[in-house]
Amino acid sequence: MEMNVTFLGTNGWYDTPIGNTCSVLVQTDDYDILFDAGNGIAKADRYISQERPTYLFISHYHIDHIAGLHTLVKFRFKHPLVICGQPGIEDMLRSFVREPFTVPFEQLPFPVTFTELAEGEHALPFRVECRPLLHPVPCYGYLITLDSRKVAFCTDTGVCPNAVLLSRDADLLIAECGLRPGEQSPDWPHLNPADAIGIARDARAKRLALIHFAPHLYPTREDRFALKRLYEKDCPGLIVATDDLTIDV
Repeated sequence: MEMNVTFLGTNGWYDTPIGNTCSVLVQTDDYDILFDAGNGIAKADRYISQERPTYLFISHYHIDHIAGLHTLVKFRFKHPLVICGQPGIEDMLRSFVREPFTVPFEQLPFPVTFTELAEGEHALPFRVECRPLLHPVPCYGYLITLDSRKVAFCTDTGVCPNAVLLSRDADLLIAECGLRPGEQSPDWPHLNPADAIGIARDARAKRLALIHFAPHLYPTREDRFALKRLYEKDCPGLIVATDDLTIDV
């Protein structure tokens, strides 16, 4: 069975000509799985048939991770869209996806259901593990296990034990890179590239993909690609994601 990962949006904070805000698509033979709903999610219909069951995992409610929800009205999913996240997610998102801001969930051209996930492991029917990360607001990281492969998604966060726990032996760790090399931000926790590499190494993750680049710190693609040259010896196979990049897992 195939598993593909497409980076629909790789910016943090706001869109720029080189990237939309955060959203990642994981495709298998049986499911389409989305992580976060930044503006990149609007491009998902370029890659999916909308015939398979679709799950959307929300890490937290900062606007760059949910702004794309207003584009859901363009989709025509053949199964109910299942939105998953921390306890209270339904009430929180219904306060945002409603009039006068956008088309409310109950008026979308497909059903939407919500699944609240306590910290720990769950079967949805595929396995998913969720743990709180280090961020100024409550934020979940996720690990999905499907077709014997593991994909971890950890953004937004500083270095923390749960990021390593979620990423243990992952075939792919998708981690944020909100800071420049050597930068630290104790009051607004995010990762620099060395932090993300350290998490991947401690977790024995097979591959690392960097996303959620702060657009004011990484204004060009070359700013991102320079990281690969700088760290490729420390992290063989490092993926520096750009919008619309698809990789096999």
